[in-house]
Amino acid sequence: MVALVIAEHDNASLKGSTLHTVTAAAQCGGDVHVLVAGSNAGAAAAAAAQIAGVSKVIVADAPHFADGLAENVAEQILALAQGDAYSHILAPATAYGKNILPRVAAKLDVAQISEITKVDAPDTFERPIYAGNAIAYVQSSDKIKVITVRATGFDAAAATGGTAATETVTAVADSGKSSFVGRELAKSDRPELTAAKVIVSGGRGMGSGEAFKVLEPLADKLNAAMGASRAAVDAGYVPNDWQVGQTGKIVAPNLYIAVGISGAIQHLAGMKDSKVIVAINKDPEAPIFSVADYGIVGDLFDVVPQLVAELG
Repeated sequence: MVALVIAEHDNASLKGSTLHTVTAAAQCGGDVHVLVAGSNAGAAAAAAAQIAGVSKVIVADAPHFADGLAENVAEQILALAQGDAYSHILAPATAYGKNILPRVAAKLDVAQISEITKVDAPDTFERPIYAGNAIAYVQSSDKIKVITVRATGFDAAAATGGTAATETVTAVADSGKSSFVGRELAKSDRPELTAAKVIVSGGRGMGSGEAFKVLEPLADKLNAAMGASRAAVDAGYVPNDWQVGQTGKIVAPNLYIAVGISGAIQHLAGMKDSKVIVAINKDPEAPIFSVADYGIVGDLFDVVPQLVAELG
């Protein structure tokens, strides 16, 4: 068996989600190959070759791969998958992977297995359903398993220590079905939400967007990313890209501090795998306390400044 991991990258470096996907691929058994489809992506390919557990890096380099257009990357994957060369094809369950792999699965006429959190056997996987309240055990009889991997379910593979061989393949032609128009990126001095080791999140209990400034000194002390519940986002307190939860970003930092968040099931689905969860809420019956490792019952506008003072 050989598994093919589709690397998520920006041509210059790999995204952290790729390391988690390599771990999932290794647990499927057999060798692990990584596809880097990009433009002038030599740096990303070199980084992939250093990942522990990777035996080969396949590089497809062409201008039409520069922006990761799903139609083009999918065709490159299909070209590599001919003749059942791979038993498993995996990509991160990010916007990137979710855009590409359904196309691959459809063309291969197989059923995609989405957002796995555990590999029980080469043909059996676990994935959360019902907002994480139940776990589905999925067994596939397809010759090629097409899988998206929820990064929070797997440890990251070591980024160094590997000595994979690198092979350059002929890039498929531009499909011409789509073109890259532009990208608007939110700029922040804080860590990226899905990659942050510490996250400070606020909920509807903050009361207003202005009140989120109370959380900034705490986030500064901890070098944390800022997040929010859907209720806070829907109320217009903070931007959409702060949202953590079932319909937002799935995170699993070392420390997650939930401030003024009641703990709706949709929010818990996005952060309950965090290593340590601290909840601050004035309602002692708030559901967030059921998953919290540490809970503080009190007014957040009193508690948060006290925490900042204690941190020095």
